[in-house]
Amino acid sequence: MILDDTAEAMRAGAFGEARRRAIEHQIAVGSFFDAVDFVPVAQAHVMGDTESLGEAGIAHLEWLAAQPEAERRTRIPTITDPRGLDFAAYRRLGQTETMAALERRASEALEALGVLMTNTCINYQTVMPPTRGEHLAMGDTGVAIYCNSVLGARTNFEGGPSALAAGLTGLTPRYGYHLDRYRRATRRFVVEASLRDLADWGALGALIGRSCNSYWEVPVIEGIHQSPGSDGLKQLGAAMASFGSTALFHLVGLTAEAGTVTDVADGTLPEPTLICDADLDGLFRRYGAPGEKVDVVVFSAPQLSLIELDDLARRLDGRRVHPETTLLAATSPENKRAADRMGLTGRIEAAGGLVLEGVCFYQSYAREMAQALGWQRLMTPSAKLVNIIGGYGYEPTLGTVEQCIEAAVAGRIGA
Repeated sequence: MILDDTAEAMRAGAFGEARRRAIEHQIAVGSFFDAVDFVPVAQAHVMGDTESLGEAGIAHLEWLAAQPEAERRTRIPTITDPRGLDFAAYRRLGQTETMAALERRASEALEALGVLMTNTCINYQTVMPPTRGEHLAMGDTGVAIYCNSVLGARTNFEGGPSALAAGLTGLTPRYGYHLDRYRRATRRFVVEASLRDLADWGALGALIGRSCNSYWEVPVIEGIHQSPGSDGLKQLGAAMASFGSTALFHLVGLTAEAGTVTDVADGTLPEPTLICDADLDGLFRRYGAPGEKVDVVVFSAPQLSLIELDDLARRLDGRRVHPETTLLAATSPENKRAADRMGLTGRIEAAGGLVLEGVCFYQSYAREMAQALGWQRLMTPSAKLVNIIGGYGYEPTLGTVEQCIEAAVAGRIGA
């Protein structure tokens, strides 16, 4: 790889051991992906939940935090993905003091590095949205696909060590979605399905992602003429990334780079894949369980926007969650404080729900929660979550927002 003077100095140790290790890590990653050089990045986003980090990962963070301050501080704004537990609620969810201790250690180490503890997977809705053409190092797949597609910024999926290395160096290897040629569409989809609920947008993303099934496939999507809004696009991208490892999509006439098909596609695209109502219905049926008792209803993955929290509060007003069912809603720390101030948290919790701050369900020791609380059947409007959570021992059901509310109140999934 070609290194500029600053990168060469980092490699030589002129900026300390932490940055030397970071740039060496990035050179290894860049060499693997045939990157010619590095590109400066404006932001980095680090996945730092302790379930992923483990003891070894936390020990590495603590080693970095022990370096001299001038050598360990991040060079660019660096933020965090959701953490593993909410300190205000973890005991109620069967999470242990050992888990909490790991979270405290990780948070203290990251703070010592100058990392901003945003604890969110919706930073594009709550912190500082990237701008078109801006190069980033985003460590959450839902964040990366939203920034690439909706905003027209440029990032690959960065593993935790790589995102933190980008924070320390201000650089990332120039490969993949930082390059124009990888941002061209490779697959074409035409949508004729009705998309009325946020869950429908997630189901659409699941179908497209499953069809593409490759990080390097870039779908261009036609037939959608109304904007789904930020929350719909959030569900669409998160599910696409989960089901297919997709990192970029183009929604003709709506997303940043796709004014027309020809803006993002050459004349060599394969015949389009048609997606209709029957396809969406089939996905919902695949994750259906009519009449089954539901243990936990989860609004998470991605975290909820303030608008979603308001909608949830309105739907729960005057109602009560079934005593044998748990309703959880996860959001960012900023949105939680706003929801507290506006009375939304109080209304959701008056109905028997629990609003969680700075976490996302599947990153929060989900298996251990299920074992501690006897949970098995989980219902959610998040296609991303149903795709992931079966691996943690749950039986997942996908439903619309309204179906999820009705199930939480009745304690059973509707027909």
